Amino acid sequence: MPGGRLTRHERQQIADGLAEGLTHTEIATRLGRPLSTITREVARNGGPDGYQADQAHRDTRERARRSRPAPTARGSRAVSDLEEEFAAIMVSTGLSRMTARVLAGLYLTDSGSLTAAELAQHLQVSPASISKAIGELEQQELIRRERDPRRRRDRYVIDADAWFRGWMASARQNALLSDFARKGAEILGTTSPAGVRLRDIGDFFEHVGHAMLQAAEQWQQAYIARQATGDRSAVSQSDPAPAARRP
Repeated sequence: MPGGRLTRHERQQIADGLAEGLTHTEIATRLGRPLSTITREVARNGGPDGYQADQAHRDTRERARRSRPAPTARGSRAVSDLEEEFAAIMVSTGLSRMTARVLAGLYLTDSGSLTAAELAQHLQVSPASISKAIGELEQQELIRRERDPRRRRDRYVIDADAWFRGWMASARQNALLSDFARKGAEILGTTSPAGVRLRDIGDFFEHVGHAMLQAAEQWQQAYIARQATGDRSAVSQSDPAPAARRP
Protein backbone atom coordinates (compact mmCIF):
# COMPACT_ATOMS: atom_id res chain seq x y z
CA MET A 1 0.00 0.00 0.00
CA PRO A 2 1.22 3.55 -0.70
CA GLY A 3 3.15 4.84 2.30
CA GLY A 4 3.51 1.38 3.87
CA ARG A 5 6.74 -0.48 4.43
CA LEU A 6 8.65 -1.49 1.34
CA THR A 7 9.08 -5.22 0.77
CA ARG A 8 12.32 -6.87 -0.24
CA HIS A 9 10.86 -7.42 -3.74
CA GLU A 10 10.01 -3.73 -4.07
CA ARG A 11 13.51 -2.77 -3.04
CA GLN A 12 14.87 -5.05 -5.73
CA GLN A 13 12.60 -3.31 -8.23
CA ILE A 14 14.01 0.04 -7.08
CA ALA A 15 17.56 -1.25 -7.59
CA ASP A 16 16.64 -2.57 -11.04
CA GLY A 17 15.03 0.73 -11.96
CA LEU A 18 18.08 2.71 -10.90
CA ALA A 19 20.29 0.35 -12.92
CA GLU A 20 18.08 0.99 -15.96
CA GLY A 21 18.51 4.74 -15.48
CA LEU A 22 14.89 5.40 -14.50
CA THR A 23 14.06 8.54 -12.53
CA HIS A 24 12.57 8.36 -9.05
CA THR A 25 9.24 9.42 -10.52
CA GLU A 26 9.28 6.56 -13.03
CA ILE A 27 10.20 4.04 -10.33
CA ALA A 28 7.44 5.35 -8.07
CA THR A 29 4.92 4.97 -10.90
CA ARG A 30 6.10 1.44 -11.63
CA LEU A 31 5.70 0.41 -7.98
CA GLY A 32 2.53 2.40 -7.34
CA ARG A 33 4.29 4.20 -4.49
CA PRO A 34 4.48 7.89 -3.56
CA LEU A 35 7.49 9.70 -5.01
CA SER A 36 8.53 10.74 -1.48
CA THR A 37 8.76 7.08 -0.41
CA ILE A 38 11.18 6.27 -3.25
CA THR A 39 13.23 9.43 -2.74
CA ARG A 40 13.68 8.80 1.01
CA GLU A 41 14.44 5.11 0.45
CA VAL A 42 17.22 5.79 -2.02
CA ALA A 43 18.68 8.73 -0.05
CA ARG A 44 18.85 6.70 3.17
CA ASN A 45 20.53 3.72 1.56
CA GLY A 46 23.51 4.82 -0.47
CA GLY A 47 21.98 7.15 -3.05
CA PRO A 48 21.34 6.36 -6.75
CA ASP A 49 24.88 5.05 -7.32
CA GLY A 50 25.22 2.99 -4.15
CA TYR A 51 21.74 1.58 -3.60
CA GLN A 52 21.65 -2.20 -3.02
CA ALA A 53 18.34 -3.90 -2.37
CA ASP A 54 19.44 -6.56 0.14
CA GLN A 55 21.62 -4.17 2.13
CA ALA A 56 18.88 -1.55 2.17
CA HIS A 57 16.40 -4.12 3.49
CA ARG A 58 18.76 -5.24 6.28
CA ASP A 59 19.64 -1.68 7.26
CA THR A 60 16.00 -0.62 7.38
CA ARG A 61 15.09 -3.54 9.63
CA GLU A 62 18.00 -2.70 11.92
CA ARG A 63 16.95 0.95 12.13
CA ALA A 64 13.41 -0.14 12.98
CA ARG A 65 14.72 -2.43 15.72
CA ARG A 66 16.82 0.34 17.27
CA SER A 67 13.93 2.81 17.18
CA ARG A 68 11.58 0.66 19.22
CA PRO A 69 10.90 2.02 22.71
CA ALA A 70 12.82 0.36 25.53
CA PRO A 71 10.73 -2.61 26.68
CA THR A 72 8.51 -2.32 29.74
CA ALA A 73 7.06 -5.22 31.65
CA ARG A 74 4.28 -5.50 29.08
CA GLY A 75 3.71 -3.42 25.98
CA SER A 76 0.18 -2.33 26.80
CA ARG A 77 -1.81 0.83 27.46
CA ALA A 78 -2.39 -0.39 31.01
CA VAL A 79 1.35 -0.34 31.68
CA SER A 80 1.66 3.15 30.19
CA ASP A 81 -1.13 4.37 32.45
CA LEU A 82 0.49 2.67 35.41
CA GLU A 83 3.79 4.38 34.64
CA GLU A 84 2.08 7.76 34.46
CA GLU A 85 0.30 7.15 37.77
CA PHE A 86 3.54 6.09 39.45
CA ALA A 87 5.31 9.21 38.16
CA ALA A 88 2.48 11.44 39.42
CA ILE A 89 2.77 9.94 42.91
CA MET A 90 6.52 10.53 42.91
CA VAL A 91 5.98 14.15 41.84
CA SER A 92 3.67 14.61 44.82
CA THR A 93 6.50 13.46 47.13
CA GLY A 94 8.82 16.18 45.85
CA LEU A 95 10.57 14.73 42.81
CA SER A 96 10.67 16.80 39.64
CA ARG A 97 8.45 15.60 36.82
CA MET A 98 11.32 14.29 34.68
CA THR A 99 13.04 12.57 37.61
CA ALA A 100 9.77 10.88 38.53
CA ARG A 101 9.29 9.67 34.95
CA VAL A 102 12.79 8.20 34.85
CA LEU A 103 12.24 6.42 38.17
CA ALA A 104 8.90 5.03 37.00
CA GLY A 105 10.40 3.89 33.70
CA LEU A 106 13.14 2.00 35.50
CA TYR A 107 10.78 0.38 37.96
CA LEU A 108 8.34 -0.88 35.36
CA THR A 109 10.79 -2.37 32.90
CA ASP A 110 11.35 -6.10 33.34
CA SER A 111 15.14 -5.83 33.46
CA GLY A 112 15.11 -3.15 36.17
CA SER A 113 17.95 -1.41 34.33
CA LEU A 114 18.29 0.86 31.31
CA THR A 115 21.00 2.98 29.72
CA ALA A 116 20.63 6.74 29.41
CA ALA A 117 20.04 6.33 25.68
CA GLU A 118 17.30 3.76 26.28
CA LEU A 119 15.63 6.03 28.83
CA ALA A 120 15.77 9.00 26.46
CA GLN A 121 14.22 6.90 23.70
CA HIS A 122 11.57 5.40 25.96
CA LEU A 123 10.50 8.77 27.38
CA GLN A 124 11.06 10.66 24.10
CA VAL A 125 13.17 13.36 25.77
CA SER A 126 16.68 14.75 25.34
CA PRO A 127 19.77 13.05 26.81
CA ALA A 128 20.42 16.20 28.85
CA SER A 129 17.05 15.78 30.60
CA ILE A 130 17.88 12.18 31.44
CA SER A 131 21.32 13.14 32.78
CA LYS A 132 19.85 15.69 35.18
CA ALA A 133 17.20 13.26 36.44
CA ILE A 134 19.78 10.50 36.90
CA GLY A 135 21.91 12.86 38.98
CA GLU A 136 19.00 13.58 41.31
CA LEU A 137 18.13 9.90 41.72
CA GLU A 138 21.75 8.95 42.40
CA GLN A 139 22.05 11.72 44.97
CA GLN A 140 19.04 10.30 46.81
CA GLU A 141 20.45 6.77 46.37
CA LEU A 142 17.26 5.55 44.69
CA ILE A 143 19.21 4.00 41.82
CA ARG A 144 22.73 2.72 41.30
CA ARG A 145 25.05 2.80 38.33
CA GLU A 146 26.87 -0.18 36.85
CA ARG A 147 29.10 -0.53 33.81
CA ASP A 148 27.95 -2.63 30.87
CA PRO A 149 31.26 -4.04 29.52
CA ARG A 150 29.68 -5.31 26.31
CA ARG A 151 28.30 -1.94 25.27
CA ARG A 152 30.86 0.25 27.07
CA ARG A 153 28.24 2.40 28.68
CA ASP A 154 26.60 2.82 32.07
CA ARG A 155 23.35 1.19 33.04
CA TYR A 156 21.10 2.58 35.75
CA VAL A 157 19.68 -0.06 38.02
CA ILE A 158 16.76 -0.45 40.40
CA ASP A 159 17.31 -3.23 42.90
CA ALA A 160 15.69 -4.61 46.04
CA ASP A 161 17.65 -2.24 48.30
CA ALA A 162 16.80 0.95 46.38
CA TRP A 163 14.13 2.23 48.76
CA PHE A 164 16.12 1.11 51.79
CA ARG A 165 19.09 3.19 50.63
CA GLY A 166 16.85 6.16 49.87
CA TRP A 167 15.17 5.84 53.26
CA MET A 168 18.54 5.74 55.03
CA ALA A 169 19.71 8.77 53.06
CA SER A 170 16.65 10.68 54.28
CA ALA A 171 17.35 9.54 57.84
CA ARG A 172 20.88 10.91 57.57
CA GLN A 173 19.55 14.21 56.27
CA ASN A 174 17.18 14.39 59.24
CA ALA A 175 20.13 13.84 61.58
CA LEU A 176 22.04 16.68 59.91
CA LEU A 177 19.03 18.98 60.27
CA SER A 178 18.65 18.03 63.93
CA ASP A 179 22.30 18.75 64.68
CA PHE A 180 22.15 22.06 62.81
CA ALA A 181 18.99 23.19 64.58
CA ARG A 182 20.36 22.36 68.05
CA LYS A 183 23.61 24.11 67.31
CA GLY A 184 21.68 27.14 66.09
CA ALA A 185 19.56 27.14 69.25
CA GLU A 186 22.69 27.28 71.40
CA ILE A 187 24.14 30.15 69.37
CA LEU A 188 20.91 32.16 69.45
CA GLY A 189 20.12 31.28 73.03
CA THR A 190 17.69 28.58 74.06
CA THR A 191 15.38 31.12 75.73
CA SER A 192 15.12 33.43 72.70
CA PRO A 193 12.13 33.01 70.35
CA ALA A 194 14.40 31.95 67.46
CA GLY A 195 16.40 29.65 69.75
CA VAL A 196 13.24 27.96 71.04
CA ARG A 197 12.04 27.52 67.47
CA LEU A 198 15.29 25.87 66.39
CA ARG A 199 15.36 23.69 69.51
CA ASP A 200 11.88 22.39 68.70
CA ILE A 201 12.90 21.73 65.10
CA GLY A 202 15.95 19.83 66.31
CA ASP A 203 13.83 17.71 68.66
CA PHE A 204 11.39 16.96 65.86
CA PHE A 205 14.01 15.80 63.36
CA GLU A 206 15.82 13.76 65.98
CA HIS A 207 12.56 11.96 66.81
CA VAL A 208 11.66 11.40 63.14
CA GLY A 209 15.17 10.26 62.26
CA HIS A 210 15.21 7.77 65.12
CA ALA A 211 11.81 6.39 64.08
CA MET A 212 12.99 6.05 60.47
CA LEU A 213 16.08 4.09 61.53
CA GLN A 214 13.93 1.76 63.63
CA ALA A 215 11.53 1.21 60.73
CA ALA A 216 14.45 0.52 58.37
CA GLU A 217 15.94 -2.04 60.75
CA GLN A 218 12.56 -3.79 61.09
CA TRP A 219 12.12 -3.85 57.34
CA GLN A 220 15.62 -5.23 56.78
CA GLN A 221 15.07 -8.04 59.29
CA ALA A 222 11.71 -8.92 57.73
CA TYR A 223 13.19 -8.75 54.22
CA ILE A 224 15.98 -11.14 55.14
CA ALA A 225 13.41 -13.51 56.64
CA ARG A 226 11.30 -13.30 53.50
CA GLN A 227 14.28 -14.08 51.29
CA ALA A 228 15.07 -17.10 53.45
CA THR A 229 11.52 -18.49 53.45
CA GLY A 230 10.18 -17.17 50.14
CA ASP A 231 7.24 -15.59 51.99
CA ARG A 232 6.46 -12.30 50.24
CA SER A 233 3.98 -11.26 52.96
CA ALA A 234 6.65 -11.24 55.67
CA VAL A 235 7.42 -7.52 55.30
CA SER A 236 3.87 -6.28 54.89
CA GLN A 237 3.58 -4.94 58.44
CA SER A 238 7.03 -3.41 58.75
CA ASP A 239 7.82 -2.15 55.25
CA PRO A 240 8.18 1.66 55.34
CA ALA A 241 6.00 3.28 52.70
CA PRO A 242 8.08 3.91 49.54
CA ALA A 243 6.56 7.34 48.94
CA ALA A 244 7.40 8.60 52.44
CA ARG A 245 10.06 11.28 52.23
CA ARG A 246 11.78 13.77 54.43
CA PRO A 247 9.29 16.28 55.90
